[in-house]
Amino acid sequence: MLPRDLKAEHFNRYPAEARKLVTDYLVALQALPLSFVPNLLREAIDYDFKFPAERRALERELANLQSLIAPRSTEHSPEHAAERSSEQPQEWFRGFAQIKLSPQLEQMDWVNSPAQFVEQLSTHLWATHQLDAFRKAATEYADRLHAVVPLEPPPIPRLGIAVIGQGVSAYDEPLFRKLRPHGGYFSRVKPEGGLRLLLNAIAARAQAHPIPYGHWYVDGGEEAEHFPALTCVSYHALEPVRSALLRKMRTEIAEPGMGPEALRTLLAQMNPVELGLGPAGDPVLDRFRVKLLTEGSGTQIFSTTFVQWTAREALRRAQPCTLLVRFAPRQRQKPMNELISEKEDETELDPHGSLMDADMGAYYNWINQQRLSGADQSSFLVWFENHNEAVAIGPSMPRATESSTPTDLRELLSLIT
Repeated sequence: MLPRDLKAEHFNRYPAEARKLVTDYLVALQALPLSFVPNLLREAIDYDFKFPAERRALERELANLQSLIAPRSTEHSPEHAAERSSEQPQEWFRGFAQIKLSPQLEQMDWVNSPAQFVEQLSTHLWATHQLDAFRKAATEYADRLHAVVPLEPPPIPRLGIAVIGQGVSAYDEPLFRKLRPHGGYFSRVKPEGGLRLLLNAIAARAQAHPIPYGHWYVDGGEEAEHFPALTCVSYHALEPVRSALLRKMRTEIAEPGMGPEALRTLLAQMNPVELGLGPAGDPVLDRFRVKLLTEGSGTQIFSTTFVQWTAREALRRAQPCTLLVRFAPRQRQKPMNELISEKEDETELDPHGSLMDADMGAYYNWINQQRLSGADQSSFLVWFENHNEAVAIGPSMPRATESSTPTDLRELLSLIT
């Protein structure tokens, strides 16, 4: 089947809100190349389980496509249409239209299994030497889209906080070398009550600016007591889910012919109920938690990897205004077969190795935050937990500076927010 043959009934297996969304924009979907549409449907099919920021972005993209393909259908509804472009639709999709697909791809059920189609498409592009052409078409499309549908500014300036080094009593090597050039390094920070102060600060932001999924607290261990309105994801709380997933992985790996790609596809299709998350939970957040564990590499067994991946995905998908990330010691590196085995040996932790992971992880968190809208007004704080070192970055903070004046985390926050 080709996109021009699409009918509303083809989407009957979609969740309710996703089905309504795609049928509202059916005219646009019918006019697009097959090499493009499944990538869009891969996002649309999960619409019911997406964060508000993702929903708005997808809605605006579809509205723009509709305005390009069938401008008269949106001319009386400006609130649903993006800014008009003088370019013809053919210019937007010429590169995608030139991609040659195999009959096997055309015959796939790409409507109901768009993610599987995209996987097979990637293999096909590689085998037929069309990967560069597809990448060029995708880049040009993204550039055009961003020009007419710019990123939404955050309702308040973003604040990112990273707490690293839990469980490390002493460390003599310099920390925050990647972040120091971008802000101020403070060497005499009073550590007493530091974590509680930071949690209270993000709670105050959440109370003053109640935004759905707008204020996050991610912990690599057992989360501290926190304001209930914060969106919280913790490694410790997901232990039953991680155990269920590892059991599933062991079972599938033992099956003949089960390779890495097949395992990845199987895991990507798992849902929260299969891993023990009940229907009474938050369906959006539970689906997010499952994807962290089924799509991330090492998130099931290394707490530092789990925290880093969670922060990355939260920033990319939910685009929060506030994100506090606390790294905890991960288990020591071992061969992968030992890490996913059923042995119940006492876990050997590696606090110093985890500190180095977290130091680099904090830098990546700042980079990912800077990729979002409003980056020039955003702030970032990283603190060596229960120690005297911190780096503060913000619009008013001089870069590449150092201070040995006694201070506390409350004062550092006031300097950058």
